[in-house]
Amino acid sequence: MLPSNNEKINFALIGAAGYIAPRHMKAIKETGNRLVTALDKYDGVGIIDSYFPEADFFTEAERFDRHLDKLKRKGDDKIDFVSICSPNYLHDAHIRLALRNEAHAICEKPLVLNPWNVDALQEIEGETGKKIYTILQLRLHPAIIALKQKIDQSPEGKIYDIDLSYITSRGKWYFISWKGFLEKSGGIATNIGVHFFDMLSWIFGDVERSTVHLMDVDKAAGFLQLKKARVRWFLSIDEKTLPKSAVQAGKRTFRSLTIEGEEFEFSEGFTDLHTKSYEDILGGGGFGLNEARQSIETVYNIRNLKPVGLRGEYHPILNSLQIINI
Repeated sequence: MLPSNNEKINFALIGAAGYIAPRHMKAIKETGNRLVTALDKYDGVGIIDSYFPEADFFTEAERFDRHLDKLKRKGDDKIDFVSICSPNYLHDAHIRLALRNEAHAICEKPLVLNPWNVDALQEIEGETGKKIYTILQLRLHPAIIALKQKIDQSPEGKIYDIDLSYITSRGKWYFISWKGFLEKSGGIATNIGVHFFDMLSWIFGDVERSTVHLMDVDKAAGFLQLKKARVRWFLSIDEKTLPKSAVQAGKRTFRSLTIEGEEFEFSEGFTDLHTKSYEDILGGGGFGLNEARQSIETVYNIRNLKPVGLRGEYHPILNSLQIINI
């Protein structure tokens, strides 16, 4: 059972110093609710003052867990939801911490790194009666919703040709942080690609076949055969792979999705999607374990496939890179 909409809902936040945490704080504030307590091992979390200066703060997970238990026993300030913005490899443990303290979990993507983790969490959901939600905000983007409606109405048997390119430049720090370690982030396809893979399978259907052409620490490329689409994808954090147009414009990020050779524009409308996600969850909707499963399986398979080099239906940007054909 979700808390009544007539009263303020109490939130806790794990990963308060992270890049995405302010969007969660903003969403909690804009939905008229309250951040009671937060956790991060790094104490540079002054951003909390912009939203909830009265929130308790902890740098040790053990004391934070103890605090949640005390609030649960006290009753008045019991935590209803724990928002999780921690590194990918800790999501599973932090979701369990939330449910153990009789709170629902709202977790950033990827929800977990491995498909079998979803099965285990589903079992814990059943035991505790608490829900696990994930942030799949692209499913709430107006342009993407309109695209799904269009594809749903397409002729039976129609297969679309799609090219996905996403380049978001990162510096040397990336490889020193948890994001640079495969066992912690899941690798580049998981860390920066999981929400795109979720969006594509949501619109065009389940993955029927997956091929990887390139897999490096800073770039990856492959092909997905979906029920209604053939997708050539390229992901990179290497600024050297930026197209000349982006470099000349002084941009360090490039995102492109072409469908049947036509650019699909969805660069605007991202600022409020976390708030929309929270509104959806608190209104009785939200995306749970079953919705997250397909993209988790997709990125797990991608990182475990052997790259085949420049064979088959590979992304055209690979022609400009020095790829050794296996």
